[in-house]
Amino acid sequence: MFKLTGKIAVITGGGSGIGKAISLLFAQSGAEVHILELNQEAASAVVDEINVNNGKAYAHGVDVSKQEEMLHVINGIGKVDILVNNAGIAHVGNLENCKAEDFERVYNVNVKGAYNALYSVIPLMKKQGGGAILNMASIAAQVGITDRFAYSMSKGAIAAMTLSVARDYIADGIRCNSISPARVHTPFVDGFIAKNYPGKEEEMFAKLAASQPIGRMAKPDEIASLALYLCADEAGFVTGNDYPIDGGFIKLNN
Repeated sequence: MFKLTGKIAVITGGGSGIGKAISLLFAQSGAEVHILELNQEAASAVVDEINVNNGKAYAHGVDVSKQEEMLHVINGIGKVDILVNNAGIAHVGNLENCKAEDFERVYNVNVKGAYNALYSVIPLMKKQGGGAILNMASIAAQVGITDRFAYSMSKGAIAAMTLSVARDYIADGIRCNSISPARVHTPFVDGFIAKNYPGKEEEMFAKLAASQPIGRMAKPDEIASLALYLCADEAGFVTGNDYPIDGGFIKLNN
């Protein structure tokens, strides 16, 4: 079950963390994987890992916030069966601590980047008769998270765009869903803690892990497994939905 044999998958931000886990699993499941990544060195490392294991993958150095770059790369690929909008950045701070440049930086990558990918891919999917789109939202789109004003804004936009695209293109055979992870243990999290809580890394890691009722952060592979299902043909009746994968964070934190 859940094979992607013969599918062409585009994954933004596929060079590390959740995106890397999705890229590896999709390739293992038979997809031809195209990683769109600002850090082309990281993307190339993942591509090498896939190709060594008899998969098929390509790395594309691209800034998702630049529409012309995205159109050039996507049109160059030519056919896209699956799009995973995973590229994203975070910001710590409430409204008063969020400067205009901080807000715009998060918006440009998380919101405009997803829009650019959708704008580039939808015409190809319409022409070929369908496709599957998966957007990476967050629990921050559904509950209030302290000091995540800009990030929460961006993930709320992702949730809304998911519904809009699912509704507008359902007759074209295009499915669009989103995943809302709680905290996931990636190198990004380790760097985030080190940057924002120097000297308190162990304390903050334990605190962030404990915020999930299940008692730990998610593993990238766990997010990838849900992504595989939602992009596979077995999920052909699933569209316009968000799937929290949160260790009970949304409904059990009481």
